[in-house]
Amino acid sequence: MDSNFSRRHIGLERGERAVLDTLGFDSFEKLMDAAVPENIRTEASEVSSIPPAASEPETLAQLREYASQNRVTTSMIGLGYYDTFTPSVIKHNVLENPSWYTAYTPYQPEISQGRLEALINYQTALCDLTGLDIANASMLDEATAVVEAMLLARRVSKSESNIFIVDSNLLPQTISLLERRASVLGINVAVMDLVAISRGARIMVPPHFGVVVQYPGADGLVWDPSEIFAQSKEQGALTISAADLLALTLLKSPGELGADVAVGNTQRFGVPLGFGGPHAGYMAVANGLERQMPGRLVGVSVDAHGRPAYRLTLQTREQHIRRERATSNICTAQVLLAVMASMYAVYHGPKGLRAIATRVNETANRFAKLIRATGYETSESFFDTVLVRAPGKAKQIWERARQAGITLNLINEDKLTVAFDEVNAFGLGPEGLVEAFGCTDQDFQKAFGHSRSGFGWQDGKAEGVAVLDGVASSLHRTSEYLTHPNFNKYHSETAMMRYLKRLADKDFALDRGMIPLGSCTMKLNSAVEMAAITWPEFAGIHPFTPAEDVEGYLSLIGELQTWLAELTGYDDVSLQPNAGSQGELAGLLAIHDYHQSRGDNREVCLIPASAHGTNAASAVLAGMKVVVVATAQDGSVDVDDLAKKIADNAGNVAALMITYPSTHGVFEADIRKICEMVHEEGGQVYIDGANLNALLGYAKFGEIGGDVSHLNLHKTFAIPHGGGGPGVGPVAAKSHLAPFLPGHFAAQREFVEGRNDGAKYQISAAPYGSSSVLPISWAYIRLMGAEGLTEATAAAVGSANYVAKRLGEHYPVLYVGQGGLVAHECILDLRPLKAASGIDNTDVAKRLIDYGFHAPTVSFPVPDTLMVEPTESEDIAELERFINAMISIKKEAEKVADGTWPKDDNPLKNAPHTAYDSSISWDHAYTREEALYPFVESREVAGGHTLEQHDRIAWKYWPPVSRIDQAYGDRNIFCSCPDPSAFV
Repeated sequence: MDSNFSRRHIGLERGERAVLDTLGFDSFEKLMDAAVPENIRTEASEVSSIPPAASEPETLAQLREYASQNRVTTSMIGLGYYDTFTPSVIKHNVLENPSWYTAYTPYQPEISQGRLEALINYQTALCDLTGLDIANASMLDEATAVVEAMLLARRVSKSESNIFIVDSNLLPQTISLLERRASVLGINVAVMDLVAISRGARIMVPPHFGVVVQYPGADGLVWDPSEIFAQSKEQGALTISAADLLALTLLKSPGELGADVAVGNTQRFGVPLGFGGPHAGYMAVANGLERQMPGRLVGVSVDAHGRPAYRLTLQTREQHIRRERATSNICTAQVLLAVMASMYAVYHGPKGLRAIATRVNETANRFAKLIRATGYETSESFFDTVLVRAPGKAKQIWERARQAGITLNLINEDKLTVAFDEVNAFGLGPEGLVEAFGCTDQDFQKAFGHSRSGFGWQDGKAEGVAVLDGVASSLHRTSEYLTHPNFNKYHSETAMMRYLKRLADKDFALDRGMIPLGSCTMKLNSAVEMAAITWPEFAGIHPFTPAEDVEGYLSLIGELQTWLAELTGYDDVSLQPNAGSQGELAGLLAIHDYHQSRGDNREVCLIPASAHGTNAASAVLAGMKVVVVATAQDGSVDVDDLAKKIADNAGNVAALMITYPSTHGVFEADIRKICEMVHEEGGQVYIDGANLNALLGYAKFGEIGGDVSHLNLHKTFAIPHGGGGPGVGPVAAKSHLAPFLPGHFAAQREFVEGRNDGAKYQISAAPYGSSSVLPISWAYIRLMGAEGLTEATAAAVGSANYVAKRLGEHYPVLYVGQGGLVAHECILDLRPLKAASGIDNTDVAKRLIDYGFHAPTVSFPVPDTLMVEPTESEDIAELERFINAMISIKKEAEKVADGTWPKDDNPLKNAPHTAYDSSISWDHAYTREEALYPFVESREVAGGHTLEQHDRIAWKYWPPVSRIDQAYGDRNIFCSCPDPSAFV
């Protein structure tokens, strides 16, 4: 086999000559010399931590070696993470299926109906289980979801208090993150024993704007918070329940208890532990809060034929649109994981979920009954987690369990908890558990009336216990849930497989064709890179497991951090941020804490208008004041305006946050000067690394003036977008900021130099964020090697310039850098086209669907434009297919301009066209064939490569719906599964 992976990853092997000839260069190296400013070029190093490129078998073998160094024990730790069984039909048809994992965020809803339906299933399940009215399409994890709920409460509450009350039985990682995030926003987090308070003769809590309760608690306790909630509401506060979804199949819902907001994690709905992530957090709210809720929200609208169709609703809430007015910086959702969780609910249905929960609870009850007979005290009211009091013996019990391959949660010398889940809830739990507690035959006799040999389940029921034994009957669930047909008809594998296939067929992903999205880098996610994520040694690890069980993981994480530090020119890297937006926030918080540590209370963050969309929102959440720096006519930073803004805020400039290359698709020639200006003022420079794929191997942020950057592993380093997530946003910094990078109180190993208090700097729930997808980026770098990564950069820049050159005579390229060249993306200006014909960028985007393409980025960062990024993965045939489609669309627009087609009845205004259009009467000014099978001329490409005419009939992609009415969906917010009759 060909051992050169980069040759398979980079698509231009046969089209390299065509690209270079068109651009007028002898080599890609000459092209990069012309495009990348000389004063930022890095010098090649003779010594590198990155080994030479490996073959696919070599890479898999090394991953197998790392996997073998991990020890998978039976996890009974709990604390928000539980083992679960991913149904094979979901694992194979979603998690391992490029139709799902290579799709993009559903901003073009006509070609995203499959994943939008999956997400509306998800929202519906959440609303049903939480007893609330509207749920979003996933959060990043439970801890960040609780933070977002706190911020929502601060915005909505009528209370003037700055106190946010936190139940002391909240998950410890959540409390830690709440304290971290609140500290820079002037919020006082008050951790209180709300159980003790609620048991008092009179409930007494101080004035506050919000309160959050864990349900069940971190130690497993199930209690009734309704009185606490009622008193909070009397003060005008918002009430929040961090609730376990599986428990809610048996317990009264948060909405019924008086919660305004429910948050949590959907991990135990079929999503592997994965050493902490990625997992889909959730948020559901009561009516009236939906416009304040962060994250994405899937709603129902209608298409041009009046048929129901799904779309993202209230999209103007998106932080990259609202910038400094945003109330959240969340950009990446956890779509792929939310899809898995939703399909777990679909596959099992309400009866199946209740059966799983019942088995978990009955096993926990029988275990508690046995060890009480053995002489231990336990909690009485619980769902799945039993608190055991073993004075002076807890550590010994924990160690005996470890010897049996079981990991419990040791609290202290006197207490531990035992958490049951879908996987370990058999008999009395895993083999060796009862032995760890020293249970004897006499104890079995005392507890169950027979010896251990007679112990078992009878007719699927545990002997001698009732469901929720010990839980007050007032907390038992009586309300229905998951009544929609989608949760009640796909329970056979055949039906489920076909349902998933039907949904996937509605969508457009990279397995169909190029997704030329500027700023989003929809590159190849190779199968070999994805291989390890489902291996049990990576997928089956609890994030708080002891260090000796995860030596392989820690070695891989350490190696990846070292590679990323070298590639960026920084000294240290934290992999904890589980999205690019969280990496941004982590970097800005590091700057904030650095200044604070020096007694310097700077608060201004300078952000160029050309910066990445999330930047301003992240700065606000880091407690900073945003000052916008103007853009020069060529798309670069206006250096004169920067100097003025620095002078206007002298002594108060905390940071400059700049995207490089800019979101306008150009290399800033003055980047070094810009960084020096900020440093002279005493500020720090944050370089947004979202566009690192235009620089990798040619320049390093840490060498051109950056103090800190985040990277997007889901862009430059090949983690797939998954329909809008997961993402990973590592943050890298120079040594003076490194001690302030994200850490975690439960981290198995400290990788960052000089950090003493990791808990203070936590940014997500798990110690290393979304660990289970890190093998993807590790494998990408290992397969490519430093040389291959550099070649990929040149190919990406070459492809973007090829598109810009070929389309420039048809659509003006808005911004170019030195030599008339762009970076890795180009912005096509459609304003002249609109002025001449009335055809706008949305019309072009929708018409591209008829040609078999996902649209480029629409109206970002400049209104009425398309931003195109072809990446290094696409071959010359696909580039030409896209270019010729765009040229053909320009010719169609010209027919509108010259009156051949009416302005209100032409194939662009009516696009996209569906198969349904082929069967109904036709009364348009253009032919049915022109609508459904647009013709694209082929051409011979220089270099001897000839493109054949695309088979536009056999390869036709049919969108399932026609153009969707966006305004209708915003006026009529409907965010749960509609009745099936609506689609008839």
